Amino acid sequence: MVWKKGKGKLGVFNPLLGNWVANSESKDYSKPKCTRILEKSLGNKYIQLKVNWHLENKIYEDLTLIGLNSSKEICFWSFTSDGKNTTGKLTDVSDIHHEAIGFEAEMPAGIARQAYWPAENGGFYWVVESKTKKGWSRFVKQHYILKK
Repeated sequence: MVWKKGKGKLGVFNPLLGNWVANSESKDYSKPKCTRILEKSLGNKYIQLKVNWHLENKIYEDLTLIGLNSSKEICFWSFTSDGKNTTGKLTDVSDIHHEAIGFEAEMPAGIARQAYWPAENGGFYWVVESKTKKGWSRFVKQHYILKK
């Protein structure tokens, strides 16, 4: 995978554009499958992310827009099928990987971050971590490949 950024502030997301799928193991579900579709939207002013988690007998959905806020900072606005919503800002996650792209958000349980970076064997990794007194605690990691 070529992890090449495009033009403009949102060009950093160009390597993630596409239709992606991950299969992973989980304590709660035997083999959850997750799809992520990232595409330019609304006159290329935003990146739209559609996520579907296939969890046993149900699907959990997330619709996210990534774009610039009124201060010209890269942010996200996420809405989920359980009626919740979250906002966050682009943040430095280079402690995970030197090419990682990530966001930080204040959640009801505290500060969380998510990050994307290129996988050595193709595709990308995606993680979610929560901030603790000792640092970052990872609770989700998935390897995504382009969906065929």
